Amino acid sequence: MNELQREQRSLFGEILDWMLTPLLLLWPVSLVLTWLVAQSIAGKPFDRALEYNARAMAQLVTVRNNRAEFNLPRPARELLRANDSDTVYYQVVGSRHEFLSGEHNLPAPPMEETVTHDEVHIRDDVIKGIDVKVAYIWVSLPIQDAQPALVQVAETLEKRSMLATEIVKGVMLPQFVILPLAALLVWLALVQAIKPLSQLEERIRARKPDDLSPIDSQAVPIEVSPLVDSVNDLLLRLTDSIATQKRFLADAAHQLKTPLAGLRMQADLAQREGASAEDLKQSLRQIGRASIRATHSVNQLLSLARAESSGSAMPRAICDMAELCMAVVRDSVPRALDKHIDLGYEGIQPGAPGATVLGNATLLKEMIRNLVDNAINYTPSSLESPGMITARVLTDPFGRTLVLQVEDSGPGVPEAERELIFQPFYRALGTEADGSGLGLPIVTEIAHQHGAKVSLEETMPGQTPPGARFVVRFTTTLPDEIAE
Repeated sequence: MNELQREQRSLFGEILDWMLTPLLLLWPVSLVLTWLVAQSIAGKPFDRALEYNARAMAQLVTVRNNRAEFNLPRPARELLRANDSDTVYYQVVGSRHEFLSGEHNLPAPPMEETVTHDEVHIRDDVIKGIDVKVAYIWVSLPIQDAQPALVQVAETLEKRSMLATEIVKGVMLPQFVILPLAALLVWLALVQAIKPLSQLEERIRARKPDDLSPIDSQAVPIEVSPLVDSVNDLLLRLTDSIATQKRFLADAAHQLKTPLAGLRMQADLAQREGASAEDLKQSLRQIGRASIRATHSVNQLLSLARAESSGSAMPRAICDMAELCMAVVRDSVPRALDKHIDLGYEGIQPGAPGATVLGNATLLKEMIRNLVDNAINYTPSSLESPGMITARVLTDPFGRTLVLQVEDSGPGVPEAERELIFQPFYRALGTEADGSGLGLPIVTEIAHQHGAKVSLEETMPGQTPPGARFVVRFTTTLPDEIAE
């Protein structure tokens, strides 16, 4: 197995991960936020109690003999101490900054703070290394040119932390039950949500192998509808492809049936009683011709199949069309001479600027050979009136194209049949030339794979015979600088 092959992914697992992962990540964030909110909520009632104590103690500050005094009754002192979880500190400073009562080490309010009389302030501070919350108030006294007295009440934070912890427990503990329940509900919801996909899979699996009818896109969720439409488009193209293959096979069978039937008939004639040596030779000649025709048809079928199956996977290289065309003409000269046909080449020479295309040399050579063979087959010729076939490779440096031409002096092709001759197995009516009707379809397929177009025109318009000129124009021809 390929080590680089990616592990197959589960759509169900991915959706479940994307839904549960944020939920699990948000849970600790929720815990932190809940703790902060609980701290704020837990502190408010204790802050109000500190404010009340500070105001109550401020009322105990009196003036005697133009001096500030503070007298804390025993019940109030016991009330400040009556706490088994927190420690309460207080401090009273007179109008002349004299210490009146309480804790000497209690920190003073910030110096930069604006003094506001008879208004309680709350601040965080530290005393003896312990965090405390301090409520303080500046008390106005009827003493001339005197500063206000300061009353401070401080309390440690144990009760606040305990209350915040209880709030967090009350909020978060139920989530330990809710979170697994939410994950279970998400899982059940996903199972229910992907059931249409499972039903679609069952419908597809239940189909017969020859059932290529479209899938009903209305019976699936709207998110899956584009996928179903794509599958339907593939089924439609597959149906067309299968129909084309069936038609091709039927035509191929019909084309092969004729030479095979001829072989069988000639074999029966050769075996009849009383057949002379001349009859036997004639039968053998007919058998030879039929076998050649059958072999040619099979080779053409293989060439067409090879051309159609190559596609984008065929190996490509820089090919010199002039060199390929001249090679095909040289190979075809003996056959042309047998029919007294003048076969030649005109045009640019190998290596000329603009003579190259990016393609497959074998297929391009097959394309040229089919054009030349087609011209030889359909060009009438005799010793007294020889036919003429010319192959050309021309360049258009301004249009950056390369043109291949194969023209003959034959009867040409009627206007009504010029589209039909490029269809498989079609042969022009009124001709006795041997052929399978596959040469031009092969040319068209190879040209298409190389970004070229095939056209047909008359060699000598208005004359009899008009001749035929097949033109292959490479619209995607690459100039020589590509090879540099």
